[in-house]
Amino acid sequence: MPIRRRGTQARRHPARRADLSAGRHEPFERLVERALDRLPASVRRLLENVAIVIEDEPDRQQRREQGLAPDETLYGLYEGTPVVEYGADWVPFPNKITLFRLPLEEDFPDPDELAKEVRRTVIHELAHHAGFGDDRLHDFGLD
Repeated sequence: MPIRRRGTQARRHPARRADLSAGRHEPFERLVERALDRLPASVRRLLENVAIVIEDEPDRQQRREQGLAPDETLYGLYEGTPVVEYGADWVPFPNKITLFRLPLEEDFPDPDELAKEVRRTVIHELAHHAGFGDDRLHDFGLD
């Protein structure tokens, strides 16, 4: 079941968009790698059966399946079967977390804010893989 983390700040506030031509940002892949490396070992074990994918932005099908309005986008998307569901280890396709680079870079122009938001999005999507729903993530401040 796909579960997402929405992002709309840059679309609502075009003045907040990052100037990506300035080269201030660390390569996005490095930010994701660092976020994953800094997870506690007990949490990193959840990644054994999860593909981490970086895409520029959600494709038309993902946008349609998530019911996104034209001014909405996604920061991340979990697709798969949470590990707490019976038979999760029998699923014939891999679990996948997709991180969407352009919406994150546009909404978080400050490099430190971007790094924090990448980490937050990784944790949010990984929590879905662990079986946490959006209501529970809201309780943890990870919505």
